[in-house]
Amino acid sequence: MFQSFDVTSDKSEGPARVAALRERMADLGIDAFIVPHSDEHQNEYLPKRAERLAWLTGFTGSAGAAVILADNAHVFSDGRYTVQLREQTDAETFERHDLTKAGPALNLNKWASKDMRIGIDPWLHTMAGIAAFESAADRIGATLVKLDENPLDATWTDQPDAPKGKVAIHDMDYAGVQPRQKLNEIAKAVRESGADVTVLTDPTSICWAFNIRGEDLSHMPLVLSFAIVPKQGDAMLFIDQSKIDTEEEAYLTQLAQLSSIDELEAALVSLGEAELNVLLDPSLVAAKIAETLETSGATIIKGDDPCRLPRACKNRIERKGAMEAHKRDGAAMVQFLSWMDSQKAEDLDEIKIAQKLEQIRIETGERLGFPLKEISFDTISAVGPNAALPHYRVNTQSNRQVTDGDLVLVDSGAQYLDGTTDITRVIPVGEPAEDKRRHFTLVLKGMIAISEAKFPVGTRGIDIDGLARQALWAEGYDYAHGTGHGVGSYLGVHEGPQGIHRRAMVEFEPGMIVSNEPGYYKEGSHGIRIENILVVNPPKTPEGGDLEMLSFTTLTLCPIDRRLIDVSLLTVAEKRWVNGYHSKVRTELSKLIEDEDTLHWLEKATRRIKRV
Repeated sequence: MFQSFDVTSDKSEGPARVAALRERMADLGIDAFIVPHSDEHQNEYLPKRAERLAWLTGFTGSAGAAVILADNAHVFSDGRYTVQLREQTDAETFERHDLTKAGPALNLNKWASKDMRIGIDPWLHTMAGIAAFESAADRIGATLVKLDENPLDATWTDQPDAPKGKVAIHDMDYAGVQPRQKLNEIAKAVRESGADVTVLTDPTSICWAFNIRGEDLSHMPLVLSFAIVPKQGDAMLFIDQSKIDTEEEAYLTQLAQLSSIDELEAALVSLGEAELNVLLDPSLVAAKIAETLETSGATIIKGDDPCRLPRACKNRIERKGAMEAHKRDGAAMVQFLSWMDSQKAEDLDEIKIAQKLEQIRIETGERLGFPLKEISFDTISAVGPNAALPHYRVNTQSNRQVTDGDLVLVDSGAQYLDGTTDITRVIPVGEPAEDKRRHFTLVLKGMIAISEAKFPVGTRGIDIDGLARQALWAEGYDYAHGTGHGVGSYLGVHEGPQGIHRRAMVEFEPGMIVSNEPGYYKEGSHGIRIENILVVNPPKTPEGGDLEMLSFTTLTLCPIDRRLIDVSLLTVAEKRWVNGYHSKVRTELSKLIEDEDTLHWLEKATRRIKRV
């Protein structure tokens, strides 16, 4: 199994661990210490060694932070994790806060005071993050202290070692563009920015640029590394060379000078001593890197990571791969959903459901000649009230039995060499209650609105996010997460800079892949989310129109449960969309399914709904 269901944190350990951290803070002469959920690369998902927030607080979500002071402590996370934060952290030790309301400075003005010394590890905060803290600290007369050591690491006696996953070459059959061409484009972007060189710290960018993949993170085929790309000349790649075998070394040495990660700081100092202009992305690059460059004489030019936008706009081969990966994954999902409908409620629980889905993905990939490389994240297998936690992760303690009348929410994904998938479906067990069908249909209306949207060139995710919420808003409902995130090409299942949410300011461009996943969550009862993956089409002028419009094509192929649709709430156009989508699902997936019972289930699941 790629997924573990072990309990990985214990909130009862929090008080003792906070006490030990406070002792170390006192030794360092600091009054507060900030613990972010991040590593040196600002990854969303972390190697076990970097899971400092979870170790200290018990909170295992993918977004959060803690602030430890001498006599109190605070822990922060966003609306996806409100209930989880409450359940996983010790109430007597931590005050809980909404991360989005606290802002980038984590309510510093509310918990800090004049002359307070606030410690941070500058490797774990971005340039922009540090700037927000420094500005807030200046306003109240506090001092931000950039520490040479992380005091939490000194108290974490059994901290895991750094990962040692092997590097693999990502074949041109899947990458579509040679790495030398990508590096030349990066160098061009460096020149156009007025810089001499850029430092890449995001492993996703580095893996994309060099056409490599790795095994350093669970579910994400990334190599933890750094790179320096000049405006002309050879790049430098900083990587643990024990991860590189002979073939991979011969490949990489044609593209870059290879160095160990320990040599990065000296290389940064050399850039400074040469008084070079260095392009850095303030939202991605660790403050320590910027500080090292500036103190040694470099001039920082702030700009976007030059890999992010070209990486997001998938080339022809990547788009084709994404389509094939979603067909293959759709075939696995249909077999899984057919199996679900054949089971008795008393024979199912959350872990069994997640295990069966992974097993079916493995078997389907092997049968179709394209093995599953990994799941793209821990499957969210959530029954009844657990589904009201948007990012719920089942473990052996929380595992819930299915009962008649439950809704089962399954949010899962796969990593194939030709693409990354992410899909959410809701399955009713027994006869669904009318309120659940109504909630489901309102979510479906929002998902259809995004799927059908046409919008002018220059439109951003923030501009269309409300389309997915309109039907819910009209009934007094909403959801506390974004509507969509970017998706990589056998890379991260969450990929920027594109998205559909209230902070998504990047304009859509053809080839971008984005999720479409509105939801509704009723605490203590049920949760609903319907998720498909979309690709942005080239602009086209609608018949009779004046302007070229962008639009989406849906990549995900999997039935949406008709038993949960209140047809009376759908417009004629929405019914037409459901029928058209299900017709395509049936046509494409029936070619990939051999089992007669599964084919019969697919036929039934994709029958037309009446336009009444």
